Amino acid sequence: EVKLVESGGDLVQPGGSLRLSCTASGFTFNDYWMYWIRQAPGTGLEWVAHISTDGAYKGYPDSAQGRFTVSRDNAKNLLTLQMNALNPEDTAMYYCAASRQSWLMYPADLSVFDYRGQGTQVTVSS
Repeated sequence: EVKLVESGGDLVQPGGSLRLSCTASGFTFNDYWMYWIRQAPGTGLEWVAHISTDGAYKGYPDSAQGRFTVSRDNAKNLLTLQMNALNPEDTAMYYCAASRQSWLMYPADLSVFDYRGQGTQVTVSS
């Protein structure tokens, strides 16, 4: 059974940090590009970060560049997202997703990914 399980979401004050994790099982993790995607209430999906199969390439939108860092440990089937300098606009459900494609930065729906998790909630508020 394929599973992607996110964890680490929490309520944090503006300017704070969080580290999200995504544990993968049931598929060959290092064959897949991994993505972090978020969705705020009433809005569409937003790409947050993605990382190549070997971790050599990492991509971010302007909104995350310099604040967020994606990493992966293929030996542990683990994807992480370190988020710093959080602001209320970062409030969203955060999903990890897997794809053999490297270009899914603007997904209309999570179903475009081969696998996806159930999400972890990040709330940034004072």
